Amino acid sequence: MDPVILKLKHGLIVSCQAREGNPLRGARFMAAFARAAELGGAVGIRANGVADIRAIRKITSLPILGINKWRQAHWPVYITPNLQAARSVRQAGADIIAIDATHRPRRSGTSPEALIDAIHSHLGCPVMADIDSLEEGIAAARAGADLVATTLSGYTERGLTTPGPDLALVRMLAQAVAVPVICEGRIWSPQDVSAAFEAGAYAVVGGTAITN
Repeated sequence: MDPVILKLKHGLIVSCQAREGNPLRGARFMAAFARAAELGGAVGIRANGVADIRAIRKITSLPILGINKWRQAHWPVYITPNLQAARSVRQAGADIIAIDATHRPRRSGTSPEALIDAIHSHLGCPVMADIDSLEEGIAAARAGADLVATTLSGYTERGLTTPGPDLALVRMLAQAVAVPVICEGRIWSPQDVSAAFEAGAYAVVGGTAITN
């Protein structure tokens, strides 16, 4: 297993992101959030975009799970949808690249399987597959994803949104795939974190409840 993935085991990864219109949006604020998260015991940082990742890289040695949100009209896949998006955040300092690994339409036409392979081949770093279902998680693991995350559960047309983390999906994935399962999405309390680990999560990602 890649050493950077080992650093995440049984820890909390803090997602440092701010949406458009949030008064704390900006690389300087995200770097401050990341530093605060590190001081609080986070094992990694999830961050979006070149500017934020570059600023965060300057102030921490924690693993950075980088994404690059490219929102395009009529295309549902926007989390690191192609190799160009992945390359830019890798060059900015991301250690792991997270992608939308669902088989929903994407403008580039690239399949999740091809994108996982391209990131491994051209960027030489682990890939975390953000998925929305057991089937997509299994497909991503078979395609070579190094980690599988429940990030998109409840945010696509598949299934209903649970009030808290999708623990059932975490449990099923932990039994079905050989790669680490990351619980992400609707983590609101320490109890949610504990429940995720009990369900079989390798690590947990929390964001809004901490930084917003």
